Amino acid sequence: MRASIHRLGRRIADTLSLRVLIFVLLGFAVVAVPAFFAFNWVVNSTVIQLGTLFAEKQVLYDRHRGLGALLREVSLAETLAGSQAIRDWARDEDDPVLQRRGIAELEHFRQSFADHSYFFVIDGSGNYYFNDDANAYAGDQLRYAVSADNARDKWYFATRALGEGCHLNVDNDANLRVTKVWMNCVIREGRQVLGILGTGIDLSAFIQEVVNIPQRGVTSMFVDRQGQVQAHRDESLVNLASLSSEMRAKRTVYSLVDSEADRQTLQSLMDSVTRGDALAQSAFVTIGGKQALVGVGYLDKLGWYNVTLMDLDAIIDRRLFLPVGLLLVAVMVLVTMLAMVVFKRAVLDRVSRLENVVRSAQGGDYGPALSMGAGRQDEIGRLAASFTEMAAAVDDHTRLLETRVRERTQELEQLAFKDGQTGILNRRGFLAAHTDAQNRGAYGLLLIDIDRFKSINDQYGHAAGDAVVLAVAQRISRAIGGKDSCARWGGDEFIVLAPECGPERLRQLAYAIMAGIDDNPVDAEAAGTIAVTVSVGACVAEAGDSLDVAADMADTALYMAKGRGRNMVVIFDSDLMMSGRSARG
Repeated sequence: MRASIHRLGRRIADTLSLRVLIFVLLGFAVVAVPAFFAFNWVVNSTVIQLGTLFAEKQVLYDRHRGLGALLREVSLAETLAGSQAIRDWARDEDDPVLQRRGIAELEHFRQSFADHSYFFVIDGSGNYYFNDDANAYAGDQLRYAVSADNARDKWYFATRALGEGCHLNVDNDANLRVTKVWMNCVIREGRQVLGILGTGIDLSAFIQEVVNIPQRGVTSMFVDRQGQVQAHRDESLVNLASLSSEMRAKRTVYSLVDSEADRQTLQSLMDSVTRGDALAQSAFVTIGGKQALVGVGYLDKLGWYNVTLMDLDAIIDRRLFLPVGLLLVAVMVLVTMLAMVVFKRAVLDRVSRLENVVRSAQGGDYGPALSMGAGRQDEIGRLAASFTEMAAAVDDHTRLLETRVRERTQELEQLAFKDGQTGILNRRGFLAAHTDAQNRGAYGLLLIDIDRFKSINDQYGHAAGDAVVLAVAQRISRAIGGKDSCARWGGDEFIVLAPECGPERLRQLAYAIMAGIDDNPVDAEAAGTIAVTVSVGACVAEAGDSLDVAADMADTALYMAKGRGRNMVVIFDSDLMMSGRSARG
């Protein structure tokens, strides 16, 4: 057994086609497993999205499907409760004129009510007025007076304690199997209750229309603000008690779900639709150990919620997605087979032919090897060509890299000769420029010093001082010629080299620099504008004169300019000194 396994391993190791087949099968498995889970995820996501959309649409559909007549009745009852004739009669029940008007108003609305009936209790006397659809009590609408001691009248006192508006009460006759909704509208004037009037509507047909229509996997119900079930196809769940019944005797929608977390979810959905965040909201809860999608809408006129429970597995058959899954499997198998065929023809067969060519060449027969070059070039030839192309590419990249290194080196060399703050030459750069110019003939040298620079720093701050240095450097650069060089010689001292320059040009250059600086105050931003002047010491050096000799002469002239009051040009000559006029003069 172990020998057989060893031989199989050796065969796989020595056979490229078997290794490729195993690799493809493993790749198929690696792709198939996540594809399976991805397919299930897509199916579940699709079912959930479709179910959520269906649930919310179902809630909106139920919201409008069966409650049109009920909302109409509530609206009519509210209008009747706001009638001035009713309010006047309730305030003065014994006035015969007001009584006739009130009865006429009630009878007018009775014709519009779907039940063709009404009731009206005047709070001052407790008198209960009523007429039915047969008009059996015409002229005798006063039936009796309500009493707090009568258990049948507790509904009135319970409703009276509620706020103004119409309140719904469900009454059920178990023997007649009739469920009726009474609209009790409280009439108030300030804090005083004038009475309660309303009408009723048979809820039996409404329940049949909304909750009893059979829909596979869909259960619809209506609950009130406390979650008490008011309408359901299972009559045992319906709250059949009146408003005066004890809360503990009522079944709620919260009792249908399994956990406290699900009850919190239901409460959150109800709170959301009550606030008006959306007309319908949906979420998943667990009922009887099975996940269900619940949709909730709010009927603001009634203070009810229409709740729809959906079993998505019953509504959407997951087997519908089976053909799609089978199609995906078939496509993957087909792709795998095509990949194997293409790989065999494009790689394995050609490698096999190349192996035969090599064996023929080993035997001295080079004909097959020579014929390999005809037609389509084989993989080995392309591999050699690829190496050639790679070497050429490496050479090109090497040349490009060397070029970039040289350019970067030049940039660094330029930076080594530039002053970092002003961008003009530094001492090293100026020495290079002087070396080039000193052997070409006489040259001019100017030392330029900012007057009272320490006072500028002390008064305006070092940031303003830096701005002055930068501005002076820029103005000197603009004032000199294209062949001239300007450098920063010290903190607030600059030096200018004018190659092949005589005394007259040197004087013109010095005054041009003075004018460019003196005529324009420097804008130091937060420090404001600063008037700046400079003193200039200049000299004409002979060809071959060292920088030290020329700088000493220019420095002597600058010292004289400072000593004579600053803001002037002094040019050194053979008679020791010849002072120039002021830049302003």
